[in-house]
Amino acid sequence: MSDYIRQPQQIERNSFDIISQLIFESWPDYRFVDADQEAVIKRVIHTTADFDWLDILYFSPDIFRHISDGILRGCTLYTDTTMALSGINKTRLAQYGSKCRCYVSDPRAIQMAKAQQITRSMAAVDLALQEAGEKIFVFGNAPTALFRLMEHQVAPIAVVGVPVGFVGAEESKNVLINSGLNCIAAKGRKGGSNIAAAIINAILYRMPEVRHE
Repeated sequence: MSDYIRQPQQIERNSFDIISQLIFESWPDYRFVDADQEAVIKRVIHTTADFDWLDILYFSPDIFRHISDGILRGCTLYTDTTMALSGINKTRLAQYGSKCRCYVSDPRAIQMAKAQQITRSMAAVDLALQEAGEKIFVFGNAPTALFRLMEHQVAPIAVVGVPVGFVGAEESKNVLINSGLNCIAAKGRKGGSNIAAAIINAILYRMPEVRHE
């Protein structure tokens, strides 16, 4: 068998080098707005091997400051899937006193969804909004969760809205983009829980690392 790279950090470094080179070669006139946007878009491309992400991510003004400041204040991130929850670097998140929750499989959400004839993702949003504290919502799969959040007319710290799919996904993200909420959103049908986690991780990795003794 031919030799191959085994060290994970080296694989990641090489991947980002290749991404940068391909952007330079194929999109020579492309310019990132700033280093934060560049970090997020490149990590999403790294996650998907899809360069459409150069053009389909929407960033509201000062969104990186809103998210990083919220994390530094010790907020709670709420995801719409356990996959997004699993993908977020919770060890890094905990360094700043923040945490991540997903209630889609919570017995209370299951009971609420059945009683109200709504999706469990919608019920999970309702549960999250009952809790005290500052919140960031991270949605990668369920348009109904995004619609539900905006029905409540609340203003969380920020929303990462990148649901994937054909039924309501594009529409829910368009509503988010036009809502005036602090957000990162994907235009069109593309998205996913892995994208949602990648966006949060990209922001976390640009924050100064803190170790609590």
